[in-house]
Amino acid sequence: MAFQRRKPETIGVKALFPGFIAPALASPIEKVPGGSRWIHEIKFDGYRVQVHLAHEEVKIYTRRGHDWTKRFKKITHDAWHISAASAIIDGEVVVPSASGATDFSVLQNELRGSSTKIVLVAFDLLFFNGRDLRKLPLIERKAVLKTLVASTDIQFSESFEVEGPEMFAHACKLGLEGVVSKVRDSVYPTGARSRDWVKKTCAQRETLTIAGFALDGNKWDGIYVGRRKGDELIYAGKVDHGFDKASAADLRKRLTPLIRKTQPYTKRITHKAVWVEPDVLAEIEYRAKSADGKVRHPFFRGVREDL
Repeated sequence: MAFQRRKPETIGVKALFPGFIAPALASPIEKVPGGSRWIHEIKFDGYRVQVHLAHEEVKIYTRRGHDWTKRFKKITHDAWHISAASAIIDGEVVVPSASGATDFSVLQNELRGSSTKIVLVAFDLLFFNGRDLRKLPLIERKAVLKTLVASTDIQFSESFEVEGPEMFAHACKLGLEGVVSKVRDSVYPTGARSRDWVKKTCAQRETLTIAGFALDGNKWDGIYVGRRKGDELIYAGKVDHGFDKASAADLRKRLTPLIRKTQPYTKRITHKAVWVEPDVLAEIEYRAKSADGKVRHPFFRGVREDL
C-alpha cells in the first residue's frame, strides 16, 4: 500500500526533510510539577524510537540514530499505513500488558521471537508533509499527531491535564513505569535534556556498564556493574535478581567473547568474578543507592543495545 498524498497543511515552517533528529530528553526530578502550565503523560518502559516516512519508505531509528527498521518489522508495517507524504514521529516501542503496564524485559524477550506483540506509542510529531513542526507549541503538535495515527495500529500517548502529583500516585498504584511532564506550549528541545520535559519513575532506574559476571559452579549467579564517570568506571554493585534462563544464557553468550584477566574498574574491588571488557550496558532497577553509589536491591531489566 503506497502512502496517500496530502496537500501540506499550513502549519510549521516549510523545510527539506532533515533526516535523523537528536531526540529531546526529559530531566529526572524529585517531585512531579503541578499547575495548568504542565501536561502529563504515562512513562513507558521500552525502546525510544524515531519513525521516518519519506520517499514512500519507512525507517526506524533508535535514540542514538541506529537504523533498526529490520528489527522492528511490525512497527514498520504499522507506520506504512500513516496517511502522509512525509513525517517524523517521536515515540516508544513497547509490549503492553492487559493492565496497560509495559516491561522492558518482556519487550526484549518478544524481540527474540516473532515480535508480533510490539506496539509503537507515539507522543510527538516533529515533521509533517514538508514542514518542520518543532517550533510549534507541544499541544498543537500533539493534536496533529493524534489525527494522523487515529486510523492506524499506532497508539497515541494521551496527555492528562490534571495535577501532576496526583497522576504520579495513581500511575504507581497501577504498576506503571512513571510519569513524563511537559510544558504544554513548549517547543521541541532537540538533542537537549530539557527542564520543559521532566520525568519521575515509580522505581529508580539506571543504565550501568557490565564489568563482569559471577558463576556458582557453572550456574549463573549475577553480574557486576559499574558507573561511568569520565574515563573512570566506578563499582556500582552486584545484581543477583531479574534473570531467567533465556536472559542468563543471552548474557553469557554476549559476555564470554569479552572475558579479560583484570578488573575493568578504576579502583579494584575484593570480589571474585569473570571480568569482561566494559562494552555491554544493562538497564538496572533498584530501590535506593548507598552513600558511595552502590545500588540497593537491584533487579536486571535487560541489555541496552539502543544506546
